[in-house]
Amino acid sequence: MSELTDMTPETASEWGESGAPKGTPVRNPDPRTIPGGPQADDKTAGTLKLLNDELRLINADMEEGDRYAFCDQKPDVIKPFRGFWEDFLNWARSESLWILGFGTGCGAVELRPLMTSRFDMYRYGIQARPTPRQSSVFVIGGYASVKTVKRIVRSYEQMQGPKFVIALGSCTINGGMYWDSYNTINRIDHYIPVDVYIAGCMPRPEALLAGFKTLKSLIKQGKGEGANRYAEHFEWYKANQKRIIHDWNMPDYNW
Repeated sequence: MSELTDMTPETASEWGESGAPKGTPVRNPDPRTIPGGPQADDKTAGTLKLLNDELRLINADMEEGDRYAFCDQKPDVIKPFRGFWEDFLNWARSESLWILGFGTGCGAVELRPLMTSRFDMYRYGIQARPTPRQSSVFVIGGYASVKTVKRIVRSYEQMQGPKFVIALGSCTINGGMYWDSYNTINRIDHYIPVDVYIAGCMPRPEALLAGFKTLKSLIKQGKGEGANRYAEHFEWYKANQKRIIHDWNMPDYNW
């Protein structure tokens, strides 16, 4: 298995689909409560040296000539505003969800019907955008190979915050039929933070709309803080990523 922690199908079902029926959106657990998460005694994360004495990223896996041409600053936690102003911003964010047009796996086929007149995602303020810089929502659909995870991490880090992630389908959540595959991951929340899970293989477009509705509710409540979780536990996520991505050859933070 290509995971940071030893897991069984029993523990995966506990934290993946949570026993929910097919198509039910499930709230993501705090990464600090995941078995083997940031509060655990993780030797890999403890020995991963990302920063120098000046608290700048080393980018040690890159060629020396290229190392300093890229970002050397780790992500920062952005504290929300207080009171009415933050409530207004969260309302605006929830009503303008721009999806990154990156089909990471077989689940991407479920996004196409949302653009048709039958489901019409545009009436909910949901729009697809071609680049990470323009997007605020990343839908990880279906299985994710190790090669794809490398592109997922790079795309996620290039998205401007606040940004949100939806895990679509059983393979994304707990591996599904690819649970013990040598070249796919079975827990996307070990590599990037996830805000909403949508279980099933594959969930219908109605389930995806229900997931977006759940995401809207979380954002309005001020609970869509995945980008801040990523910054707070950056070393843990990065240790998991580098555990499976051996040909790293890119900056440690792809901003």
